[in-house]
Amino acid sequence: MRRLRVNETMRRLVRQTTVSVDNLVYPLFVRSGNRIKEPIESMADCFHFSSDLIAKEAQEVAKLGIPAVLLFGLPDKKDKTGSQAWAEDGAVQQAIAAIKKAVPQLLVITDLCLCAYTTTGHCGLIKNGKIDNDETIELLAKVALSHAQAGADIVAPSDMMDGRVKAIREALEKNDFPNVAIMSYAAKFASAFYGPFRDAAESAPDASTGLIDRKTYQMDPANAREALAEMALDIEEGADIIMVKPALPYLDIICRARQRFDCPIAAYNVSGEYMMIHASAAAGHIDKEDAMMCILTSIKRAGADIIITYFAKEAAKLLKK
Repeated sequence: MRRLRVNETMRRLVRQTTVSVDNLVYPLFVRSGNRIKEPIESMADCFHFSSDLIAKEAQEVAKLGIPAVLLFGLPDKKDKTGSQAWAEDGAVQQAIAAIKKAVPQLLVITDLCLCAYTTTGHCGLIKNGKIDNDETIELLAKVALSHAQAGADIVAPSDMMDGRVKAIREALEKNDFPNVAIMSYAAKFASAFYGPFRDAAESAPDASTGLIDRKTYQMDPANAREALAEMALDIEEGADIIMVKPALPYLDIICRARQRFDCPIAAYNVSGEYMMIHASAAAGHIDKEDAMMCILTSIKRAGADIIITYFAKEAAKLLKK
């Protein structure tokens, strides 16, 4: 076997898995206000942008060849229903318009969830100490429509409410947005790896609601067959792309999904996974670039077509060398 590993040219010739810049999506955080570019304390090299500055960041992303960004919004005020999520002048809606004006060829994906917009920090409305699934999906459809009207190419529901893909698809079709795609967080597991993101998005759940975590609607990490059932349901309801989140602890789920489904599969290399690499590299234990590419290659090798990662810009620069 060593004959095919003798040098880099030979290794390139027989390489079975290749990560391309075309596979990458870069997440961005946008908040209300102007002239804002603030470092996110919990996430190295990541920032909160206002909509007037996010277009410049999007231009840099596009120059690197990265095909898409994924937008997360932070409102200037929250309420019980998360009404700022579908406001015409919301941070995400303004950011979509700004990016599309500056870089029309860049795909804009928008996260659909209420957690950053509600006073409870939960992904759905709470009634009598429980998530009201059906009322929540009506609001998510409103959010999706507002993003489509602002110019989003893909909407990405991340809430894990049952039936939300169907509700969103129907709302888009009814309002003449048949070409807006849906990338569903189809198998989103309850995970400790979301910690840095929840600080960044200011979306930690409020335990005083009686729901101390999101385990009643996000998936049990132990359940692989359930993940495949969730994906199948979302595809049936109209999802164009299905996602597994987080990526690293669930490479087996990505692999099983690739074997079963023919649609594009996305995987989210989440904030905790990202910061593990940064922390280890800062401590001198690992080489950050090598570890980054090892992780991204493993996600691609497992079967993901699309990798959402905070490493996207750094990886794109490395891949261009």
